[in-house]
Parts: sequence; C-alpha cells; structure tokens
Amino acid sequence: MQQKPRLNFWQIWNMSFGFLGIQFGFALQNANTSRIFQTLGAETNELAILWLAAPVTGLLVQPIVGFYSDRTWHPRWGRRRPYFAIGAVLASAALILMPNSYMLWMAAGMLWIMDASINISMEPFRAFVGDMLPADQRTAGFAMQSFFIGIGAVIASALPWIFTNVFGMDNTAPEGVIPQTVKWSYYLGAFAFLGAVMWTVFKTKEYPPDAAEQAATDFKTAPLNIRYSPRFYISIGAVFTALAIAVAAFVNIRQLEKELYVLGGILALFGLAYLVAGLLMSRNIYRIGFVQIVRDFQNMPKTMIQLAFVQFFSWFALFAMWIYSTAAVTSHIYGSSDTTGKLYNDGADWVTVLFAVYNGVAALVAFLLPVLARYTGRRVAHLLALTLGGIGLISFYFIKDPQMLVLSMVGVGIAWASILSIPYAMLSTSIPQQKMGYYMGIFNFFIVIPQIVAASILGFVLSRVFEGESIYALIIGGAAMILAGLLSLLVNDRDEVVLPAE
Repeated sequence: MQQKPRLNFWQIWNMSFGFLGIQFGFALQNANTSRIFQTLGAETNELAILWLAAPVTGLLVQPIVGFYSDRTWHPRWGRRRPYFAIGAVLASAALILMPNSYMLWMAAGMLWIMDASINISMEPFRAFVGDMLPADQRTAGFAMQSFFIGIGAVIASALPWIFTNVFGMDNTAPEGVIPQTVKWSYYLGAFAFLGAVMWTVFKTKEYPPDAAEQAATDFKTAPLNIRYSPRFYISIGAVFTALAIAVAAFVNIRQLEKELYVLGGILALFGLAYLVAGLLMSRNIYRIGFVQIVRDFQNMPKTMIQLAFVQFFSWFALFAMWIYSTAAVTSHIYGSSDTTGKLYNDGADWVTVLFAVYNGVAALVAFLLPVLARYTGRRVAHLLALTLGGIGLISFYFIKDPQMLVLSMVGVGIAWASILSIPYAMLSTSIPQQKMGYYMGIFNFFIVIPQIVAASILGFVLSRVFEGESIYALIIGGAAMILAGLLSLLVNDRDEVVLPAE
C-alpha cells in the first residue's frame, strides 16, 4: 500500500469542511423533528415509532455506500467525492421539503428520504480520513470533523431561536402548521449543507489507488479466504429467523406496542441476509457484492466487535435524548404539552438552544480530547467523557430552572465530542485499508441498531412503566452512556500510546 504524506492544517480543514454542512442537516433533524411531528398531531408515545425511519434508512444505506465507494474511482472526481456531491444535492432538496409537510405521514416519509440522503454524504466522510491521512494524523482528522460537527450543530440548532429573538419572526402558528422560524431554519440549512459539502468536493484531491489496492478491492479477482462454511451462514440465518418469528409472535400474543415488531423485522433482515448468502455460497457463488458484504460482516476485526458494545449504549443514550428532550423539557420543566401554546414553543425553542450548547462544547473540546488521550489513553479518556455525559442527562430530572440545563449540556457536549472521534480513531487502525469505507459503514450499524432499539422499546417502557413521563427516557439514556464508558475499558486498542508521567 502507498505511504500517505502528512497533510497540513488547512488541507485537513478543507477535507473536513463538508461535515459542517452535514451537521446542519443532522442538527435540524435532531432538534426539530419531534416538534414537527407533534405539531402535525403526533402523540408523545408515537414519537419513537415515527423516528424509526432515520435509523432503518442508515442500516440499509451505509454499508452499501461504503462497499461501493471502496470500489469507485474517477480520474476527476475520485473515490468518495461523488457520493459527497450526490448526497448533498438530495439532502438539500429534502431539507426544503421537510418543514412544508402538511400531514404526519408526509413528514415521516420526508424524514426517511432526508436521512438516506444525508447518509450518502456522511458515510464516505469517515472513510475519507483513513484514505487521506497517515495513521498518526487520524485522531487529528476525526477531531477536525468533530469540530465542524460542533460548529454546524451550534448554529443549526439555535436557528429557530435566532429567527424568533433576533429577526422577530413569529414562533407560533395555527394548529397543524409548522412555524415560520422552523421553515426558514431548514431553508438556510439546505443552503449550508450544499455549500459546505461542495467546498470539500472542489478543494480536495484524492490519491489514486495503486495496483495493490485495486487488486485487494476487486472481490471478483481477489483470492478467497473462506473462513466459515456455507452451512455456518445458513445456520446463523436460521437462528436469526427463528428469533424474529418468536419476537413477532410474543408481541402479537401479548398485544404489545406495534413498534416492537420492528425488532423482529431487524432480526428477520439479518436472518434473510445470512440464509441467502449461505445458499449462494453452497452453490460456489462467492464473487458477487451481496455475498462479500455478508462475509465481511461476519469477519469483523476483534477491536470492531468490542467497540460495537460501546457504540450501542452510547448511541442508545443519544437517541433517547434526541427523541424525548423536547417532550421532557416542555412537560417536566415548562409544564406544557400544548403545541399551539407559547409556553410549549418557548420550551421547544430552549431545547434547540440546549442542543446548540452541547454541540458548541463539543467543538471547543474536540482538540483537547486527543491531548487528554495521550496522557490517560484513549479508553480512559472515553470513559471520563461518557461519564460526564451520562451525569448530564440524568440531571435533567432534578433541575427546575431551564437555565441550569446549560450545565447539564456541558457534560453531554464533552461526551459527544468523544463519541465522534475516539471510537473512530481506535477503529481506523484495526481495519484493512482497502475496506475502509465498507467497515466504516458497518460500524454505523452499531449507531443505527441502538437507535432502532431505542425507538422500538422506549415508547413501550415509558407507557407501561413510567406512565408516559418523557423525562425518564433521559434518565435511562444517562445510565446507558455511563455503561458505555465502562465498556470502553475492555476495548483492545492496539495503537494506544500513553505518555509517561513526569
């Protein structure tokens, strides 16, 4: 494999700048989607199932984009940049359409399209760091991405508040109508998304693959490394399928919430993939993309499997926060669930400011975490950051003054900065260079699956155990984040370097 040259600050800046726009899209989605759903008539216990569009889309899109971006090369556009550009155009169009939804089903559908489009741009950006930077610069590369994620989210999350308090736009609207502040936030976000991503597309040049890289990524000619027999894949597929049937039957017999069927659906999806791949391999059909995707998933590096558990509980906590923060703050602290009232909308606006705070903190500490990691090790640094985030989420229950929630979000921001950089830095040195895009896409499974689990079970838990009180979702999320920190200590970080104490 070719030796990559070290890049200077501005080269890393340019290759990461597109994440500023991508985070505009995600921040607007995270801070305002529940508000849009509730405005269009969704009940609190329906929010989780409506949010499922986003993670399900990521589960399908990310590994496919990663797999084929590994095998893409154009003399002018490179390997990853075509996906940046296509995703940016589609996501910007979806951002314009989302706040103009006039029915709940339309908003849910637009969330699906918007999330798919954002993922087309975002997933190759993670592999971009591995493509462009030598191993000793990758932590800095992911930290730069975290910086732009934080800056973009600060601005995007605060946009409805800015349009209300700076530009004097009307923050309320008739029942079933999205306020103008939200609409203009999405319009500006669409412009920022497209502009920032295209900056990276035109300001960065990718390295062409050498002969060894091309041979390694061509699954049609590369040597086969058959580690497991076709019968193994068929057996695993049968187990997943049986579990899916059992989950669906249990939910049906007990008449539980319908979103729990999604868990069965995910198990069925994995079961079907393994069964089909096993049957194809039993006929000696190995050299097709689908079979290679399933085989590479089964052969994940050990470090990646260990990080999967850390990611699962980290992102479960984040998704609980994104889904229920608006409902929790407006009901538990502001005391209102009337989406047409001023009190509710003031609370909803304050949530967007709080989201801006945690993202701002993440931007500020993004470059400090690599320094901390050099003294404590990346695993301990991640533990400290996630513990602060978990405490921040749990503190929502005890705070009565909305202004004090800013302190809670400081902890969440530190955790967010770490989640966006340290696991990826550990992962990037443990996976094959020629499969960087695919494994970064698969790694996002452990972001998406906990989101699906959260969306499937949190509504059930809140309604059956906590009488629909949204604040308890944040407590559950805080506990999950602390657990993720503890699990990070078990990760085999083979390139971890700790400076000796003086």
